Amino acid sequence: MLDRHKFIPVINARLGRLLGAVFLLFALLVVNSVYLAAISLLEQLGGEVHQNYFYLLMFLLHLALGLLITLPVIVFALAHMRRAWRRPNRYAVRAGMGLFFTALVLLISGLLLTRFDFFEINDPQVRRIGYWLHVISPFVLVWLFVLHRLAGRPIRWKNGLRWSLAATGFAAAMVVLQAMFLTDRTAGKTVQFSPSLAIVQGSDVIPPEHLMTDDTCAECHPDIAKTHEQSMHRFSSFNNPAYKFSVEETRRVVLQRDGTVQAARFCAACHDQVPLFSGQFDDPDYDTEHNPTGQAGITCMTCHAITRVNGVHGNGDFTIVDPPRYPFAFSESALLRSINAQLIKAKPAFHRKTLLKPLHRTAEFCSTCHKANLPAEVNHYRWLRGQDHYDSFLQSGVSGHRVDSFYYPAKAVARCSECHMPLTPSDDPAARDFSEAGQRSIHNHQFPAANTGITHLLDLPDWVMQAHQERLSNVTRIDIFAIKEAGRIDGQLHAPLRPSLPELVPGNRYLIEIVIRTTGVGHHLTQGTTDSNELWLDITATADGKLIGRSGDLDEQGAVDPWSYFVNAYVLDQQGKRIDRRNGQDIFVALYNHQIPPGAATVVHYLLDIPVDVQGPVAIEAHLNYRKFDTSYLQHLQGKQFTRNELPITVMASDRLLLPVQGQQDSLAKQQPPLIKPAERWNDYGIGLLRAGDSGSSKGELRQAEQAFHQAEALGESTGALNLARVYFKEGQLEQAASALQRASEQQAPPWTIAWYSALIDRENGHLEIATQTLETLINNRFAAARQRGFDFSYDVRVLNELGRTLYERSRQLRGKQQRELLEQAQVWFDKALQIDPENLAAHYNLGLIHAQLGNPDRATQHRALHEKYRPDDHAVGQAVARHRRENPAADHAASAIAIYDLGRHAHEETRQLARGHVNRP
Repeated sequence: MLDRHKFIPVINARLGRLLGAVFLLFALLVVNSVYLAAISLLEQLGGEVHQNYFYLLMFLLHLALGLLITLPVIVFALAHMRRAWRRPNRYAVRAGMGLFFTALVLLISGLLLTRFDFFEINDPQVRRIGYWLHVISPFVLVWLFVLHRLAGRPIRWKNGLRWSLAATGFAAAMVVLQAMFLTDRTAGKTVQFSPSLAIVQGSDVIPPEHLMTDDTCAECHPDIAKTHEQSMHRFSSFNNPAYKFSVEETRRVVLQRDGTVQAARFCAACHDQVPLFSGQFDDPDYDTEHNPTGQAGITCMTCHAITRVNGVHGNGDFTIVDPPRYPFAFSESALLRSINAQLIKAKPAFHRKTLLKPLHRTAEFCSTCHKANLPAEVNHYRWLRGQDHYDSFLQSGVSGHRVDSFYYPAKAVARCSECHMPLTPSDDPAARDFSEAGQRSIHNHQFPAANTGITHLLDLPDWVMQAHQERLSNVTRIDIFAIKEAGRIDGQLHAPLRPSLPELVPGNRYLIEIVIRTTGVGHHLTQGTTDSNELWLDITATADGKLIGRSGDLDEQGAVDPWSYFVNAYVLDQQGKRIDRRNGQDIFVALYNHQIPPGAATVVHYLLDIPVDVQGPVAIEAHLNYRKFDTSYLQHLQGKQFTRNELPITVMASDRLLLPVQGQQDSLAKQQPPLIKPAERWNDYGIGLLRAGDSGSSKGELRQAEQAFHQAEALGESTGALNLARVYFKEGQLEQAASALQRASEQQAPPWTIAWYSALIDRENGHLEIATQTLETLINNRFAAARQRGFDFSYDVRVLNELGRTLYERSRQLRGKQQRELLEQAQVWFDKALQIDPENLAAHYNLGLIHAQLGNPDRATQHRALHEKYRPDDHAVGQAVARHRRENPAADHAASAIAIYDLGRHAHEETRQLARGHVNRP
């Protein structure tokens, strides 16, 4: 018979052994946790990530010990509770229960913070709560354990103290060593892949499998991976048929010329990074079709392993490393790879430190590949500027840096990603509440832009095309603004068209004027591969159901009529032949450049003859069409397979109106004008005319621009008077310009632009000290409204150069110490200009003069040499341009300072040929 009063110990021999195991695991966790906590504290205090490979191993140990201790703690607690539940010492029981529930909080919070494949929590609020519960609960646990044990046998304080000291000493020693000897394993030797500017640091090459990790990245970032895998970055290399065609030609040409393909590295640094940095690209027999490295494109790692932007020269001016990895990153064991994934998810700080740096958020990072020049090693001639999205954006009103932009956004756009990486709702681990509206999102890695051509050729999903076309919407607008009689630039002006409309007289000739205005683009329209981008105005004029005028139509091969107006850059080689197959190594000069800056406008003139027998109203319809690529390039690309250019055409903007014929004014319904204020329409018209005045002996259409800005000012446009000042300054009418600026200051025009033109006028009038003070005001951004909108004019290199030049002019009036002080001040500003634009001609020229006067002959020689390097070869350029203009009448016409596009050209040509007997009429 059992003795009901027999004493039953709350911990028997078996539980004692289990408790010993729990104590041992807990003691190891204490040492481990103190070290991890010390590193976290060090990071919080210093603002720098101190995690390294050893730290990650220690954290892995923490996870292992935590998982290992979970079941023993629960088993021991339940068994111990069963034996002790009815004990009379209720104080000890309550403390024990609190101890047990606190242990559960510690264990459960640890499990919640661990991202398992089958269960993970990404919500930052939930994780923050879980983290602090996991941090605080061990201290509560120790306190409750002490309370619980005070009711029992004495605590062996010495053992606890010894272990605490050991844990603290170990953690302190490791933290000190980590702080003192934390080294970058990627540091060391550097290899530059000339003639590109790309540098690999830490090794000669990077194994291709270390750069081709997109599938691994997609395991944790599926939403980001989905957009990236359909991006033009992903299809940047030999998996892009258009690029493949062009770069293979470059490789053939330079191999034949140089005996090596290394000059083609110029392309590869931004397009073929995996084969280039793995050392395979230099092989003349490299299999561009089947080698997997050639199909990789720009991978996740080839962007995120970049650690430094070396400068803003473009041409791949970055440093890339084979980044340090988490343990077991390349293990063939599924278990170890799973552990690697757990480490990344549980401790992403090291992941972010190595793969997402502040530089990745900057426009300068984008500049490394979206700015280019042709070095002499590539063209065997001299340095030539290529495409340049970066400077086009940086020196614009959109970025808030250009001091005299025609229009400004409400807030400066600081980064390229604001347009090209729009936020997309997602629950991705990288998602954040960027807008602080309660919606977590990621940056879209499709980088929507304008490459509808490759999207079509590769038959990518419909949503990819839609994203590009959506980006192309609201980028620009067109306005059929004016009509002039007699078909002359100086003919009687009727504007703005709508709501009032002139009556057309049958048999008369008219000049239709259409305004193209950029409204939603942060760089020139189009920038990039402007030689093969096709952006043109498609104009039709109809009456009585018949076509009476046409420009911009397609022929049977889908080619645009070469006599159309193109918004492009028409680029030639040294022999005066058009660059028509993306043969970048041959680029020499632009015959003309019709690109439109951000917030600017262009006016296009069309000649229209009204038939003598016209009865009904004349309908004029205008479309600004975009297609990538033009037919000439597509013919080269597709070779014998070419039949017709079927690449998609995107209508970027449209306008339409009906013009009454004499005597029919009352029969037409009233037509609403575009949803643009009349004053702004006049302003846009004037801007287009003013920009046309940049060339031509007659200064283009400055007189017409003056009239337009007078109208804009009269209608209340705040920049009307300011723009009049621009006209007068360009004409050299300084007194009228100053008067216009005075009116502009009373009309709330941007004060910084007024200050800029005031400084220019003062300088021209010899008031150099006043000009200096005004320019310094601009550079120091002493305009509250500008600062509130995020503008900073100290990045406008024209302002920096103007200040340097003004100081230099002042120095010429002095001698001795005062002269030297002004020269040194001028040097400072020109040096700052070169920090922003290293190839700036004006800065190098003036620094050559300044250093010569300061007694620095070596530096003077250096800047003279750089000025000569970047200076265009005007003589050779003139020869190439003249040759092409002689041989290509359509291009010659388009290159004119003022070009008038004849809507009846086809009919006129047919009439001329008929008179010569060259056309057979039935």
